[in-house]
Amino acid sequence: MRAKDINDAFSDPEIKAIFISIGGDDSVRILPFINKEIIINNPKIIMGYSDTTTLLTYFNKLGLVTFNGPTIMAGFSQMETLPNTFKQHTYDLLFNPSDNYEYPKYNTYCDGYADWSDEANLGKTAEMKFDEGLRVMQGSGLVRGELFGGCIEVLEFMKGTRFYPDEGFWKGKVLFFETSDDVPSKSLIRSILRNYGVQGVFNEVEAIVFGRGRGYTNIQKKELDEVIKEVISIEFGNNKLPIITNAEFGHTDPQIIMPNGIVMEIDLSTAKISLPEPCVE
Repeated sequence: MRAKDINDAFSDPEIKAIFISIGGDDSVRILPFINKEIIINNPKIIMGYSDTTTLLTYFNKLGLVTFNGPTIMAGFSQMETLPNTFKQHTYDLLFNPSDNYEYPKYNTYCDGYADWSDEANLGKTAEMKFDEGLRVMQGSGLVRGELFGGCIEVLEFMKGTRFYPDEGFWKGKVLFFETSDDVPSKSLIRSILRNYGVQGVFNEVEAIVFGRGRGYTNIQKKELDEVIKEVISIEFGNNKLPIITNAEFGHTDPQIIMPNGIVMEIDLSTAKISLPEPCVE
């Protein structure tokens, strides 16, 4: 029934875009029931994050540009209490195509939401915090590649299935990961990254980008950064591969939209992120 909702939304010509309501932990079960011919023949915007990584990954594999970005309950519902640049970013990226789009910098973020069980808190965020911006762990100059990524734990659900990227898919990609609000430990992230290393992914991609983690202390964030660099640079010898952390996407708000299948440029010297092609027609 859930797959039918998606198939019907794509086949309906009156529907121009599909925004996910919220994440979860089991959307991988929907994939066998997706009608891939409907998806391929009716491309349209689909946007979400976290557990929606399953759909975004599979549909990108089928040839669609898919959007890792805010959901209705977690993102859009808080729009009036978030910086106006977030609203403008969403509008510009999805409804105002540009041949050269530069991402905004929000400067502040929230690490969660007010208690939704109290109606007075609906649409409100947790306390806003200062954001120090991108952290360049290694690499220099300008990096460019086709975006692909999502929630690092959810991508694990897909490995070994026919819905996961094929061998050779990774060449030239800017691979991005976000961590869920389960706050995965540094040992789990180490193990997952080792799997990508054994697959040879670090030899193929142009850069690795991690989103701003939710639920970590500043100390834990720095420890996680060191684990990421240690695995990629030391264990697998990729000491030239650009590694960026604390990018403004993932389980914190406001977040930027990351379009799978679109070229991204990152200037590591100025921390500027841009898209040299439009995301929508």
